[in-house]
Amino acid sequence: MRLLVIAIGRLKQGPERELAERYRARFDDIGRRLGFRGLEVCELSESRARDATARIAEEAAAIVAAIPPKSVLVALDERGDNIDSGAFARRLARWRDDQVANAIFSIGGADGLSPELRRMAQLKMAFGSATWPHQMVRVMLLEQIYRAATILAGHPYHRA
Repeated sequence: MRLLVIAIGRLKQGPERELAERYRARFDDIGRRLGFRGLEVCELSESRARDATARIAEEAAAIVAAIPPKSVLVALDERGDNIDSGAFARRLARWRDDQVANAIFSIGGADGLSPELRRMAQLKMAFGSATWPHQMVRVMLLEQIYRAATILAGHPYHRA
């Protein structure tokens, strides 16, 4: 199973990009041994529409266009479920074992994800009830994906 993060907005050079890339690379090292085909990040441009509704719709259309067939969709959304790292690892393992081709993680722009995109998602996931900048959400997501791999591998990185 391939993992793909589709994110609205680009991380500029700096500590956030370096940290995101570090977790992505760490996952690649351990993930392939667990039967995952890699972890990629697809950055999409933010909409330039004048109002939030139009921006959300344009960004949703771009996200949907980037989702390959035979995928499960995970929406990163502040209204999503708070799932612990172990449950997240088990979900990834189940999708992998069920031979899902792609697990897609969508991160919206500053205005969030469209209701239609949230409805399409098989999992809606939040990192607590606080609102986080989408750059930080990307770093936290990549860390959780790496953490899930370490849990599945029995690696000591995750200590419950």
